[in-house]
Amino acid sequence: MSVDPRSFHLYNVTDTCSVWNVLSSTTLYRTARSAGCNFICTAYVVYECLLKPRKSPSEADQMLKKRLERERSSGQFQTFHLDLDDIAETDILDQRQRVGKGELSSIAFARKHRQALMTDDQRARKLGSAVKEMMVQTTPHLLGWLFYSARLLDSDLSKVLGEHEEVARPLRPHFEAIYVRALELRAMERSSS
Repeated sequence: MSVDPRSFHLYNVTDTCSVWNVLSSTTLYRTARSAGCNFICTAYVVYECLLKPRKSPSEADQMLKKRLERERSSGQFQTFHLDLDDIAETDILDQRQRVGKGELSSIAFARKHRQALMTDDQRARKLGSAVKEMMVQTTPHLLGWLFYSARLLDSDLSKVLGEHEEVARPLRPHFEAIYVRALELRAMERSSS
């Protein structure tokens, strides 16, 4: 899937990985919120993030959980519930192919309410893209849009990358690639005007 950082849907149903990746950088998250981005999640995603037992939780896991709890207490990452019928839609279940329950619940909720799905899981992206009229976005897409629209400045890149890696998140190569793409698009538009 080709990502175009010139546009980004502001209202997103986030799955577990995208919750962690958005919260991994306070600079990224703060800028996204000031740009009008809203992130919601299903009850199952909240369970996976905050309640599901982990075999060996790391310090980074604990830090991200605290960030999510703080944001939820201030009204962000609102939780929504699904009916069984929402998940039982045959075209979603028929194509499931090892997509996790959090991702599946996010896809079903985003579809039902015509919201963008925000996922950094490749299988969930593929499944979401196969669902008719589904908008699928990623955390790197968000970052690219923030750079393209000059809400983040060039000097912010190293800060975002450092914060992201401080909590052991894996998207550095994708962040760097979309940053370059956003700058290329801006430069092309300037040269054509």
